[in-house]
Amino acid sequence: RKLALKHHPDKNPDDPTAAEKFKEINNAHTILTDMSKRNIYDKYGSLGLYVAEQFGDENVNTYFMLSSWWAKTLFVIIGLLTGRCRPKTSVLEEDFYVSPEDLEEQIKTDMEKDVDFPVVLQPTNANEKTQLIREGPRSYCTDS
Repeated sequence: RKLALKHHPDKNPDDPTAAEKFKEINNAHTILTDMSKRNIYDKYGSLGLYVAEQFGDENVNTYFMLSSWWAKTLFVIIGLLTGRCRPKTSVLEEDFYVSPEDLEEQIKTDMEKDVDFPVVLQPTNANEKTQLIREGPRSYCTDS
């Protein structure tokens, strides 16, 4: 309190650093009077207060525990043991090859399944008088 009175901006109008010093003293007083913040400051310093501000007072211990060297080492070892760090094997292109006959058969079976499926997309060159459903058999053919 004595420092706050000494560095109060109203008592030191000539000193431009008095306001900054007063803010620092006021912040320190706030931290020292709040037991939770005081415990965090005693354990982790100003970085602990920053972490508490970002993640909450209850998560400070967890943050520092997970950011310790042994926790990071443990995560790497577990990743190596479970195989999550292995590079993916290259997939051969022949696994993805589909013959044109198989593709045509797939399209025909899809068309037969979707007979009652409504058309929900309107052609871009359509207007109010354009007929959206074409007469005759449905086809995926685009050369009309």
